[in-house]
Amino acid sequence: MRGIPGVILAGGRATRMGGGDKGLRVVGGQRLLDHVIARLSPQCAALAINANGAPGRFAEFALPVLPDSLPDHPGPLAGVLAGLDWAAEQGFGSIVTAAADTPFFPRDLVARLVEAAGPEGLALAGSRDENGKLWRHPTFGLWPVALRDELRAALQGGLRKIVLWTDAHQAGLAEFPARPFDPFFNVNTPEDIAEAERLLEAL
Repeated sequence: MRGIPGVILAGGRATRMGGGDKGLRVVGGQRLLDHVIARLSPQCAALAINANGAPGRFAEFALPVLPDSLPDHPGPLAGVLAGLDWAAEQGFGSIVTAAADTPFFPRDLVARLVEAAGPEGLALAGSRDENGKLWRHPTFGLWPVALRDELRAALQGGLRKIVLWTDAHQAGLAEFPARPFDPFFNVNTPEDIAEAERLLEAL
């Protein structure tokens, strides 16, 4: 087993942040992507970034930059597909994805996703809050390369919602506690940056 590569999904257009790359916004003196790479790199055999547009803006990270292979920004699943195509070229059997705007995700994410994998090798992350409500986080998942052609066909057929596809393929769920806060807290707005600063200080 060669290990599992990680693909950081940074292809969103950050409309609630006023545009640009959320992953390049600074929290605690580091870019969000720095935080994500620091957490994901020890868990993975290799890393790549899924992003569209000029790849040079990510040159400092020295990682492959994978654009969507489908036009018109069809959403995170297109980033998953780009990651699967890249992994297939590298000889890997699966990938793990993480969002570029989520700096506190668990340091055992990959191992827990592998443990939770369903019969087709798929798994998503989830968190349960203090009221018992379960939240799925579909940009954090384990995705087998063997399903990439099925995913491509689904996207070309108009599918956009991740959980519709993962439910159809019996994805497992790696559940994490959302205490003292949800580890999948993500930065969508300027107010979220302030909250992330507060959480970072608390950690």
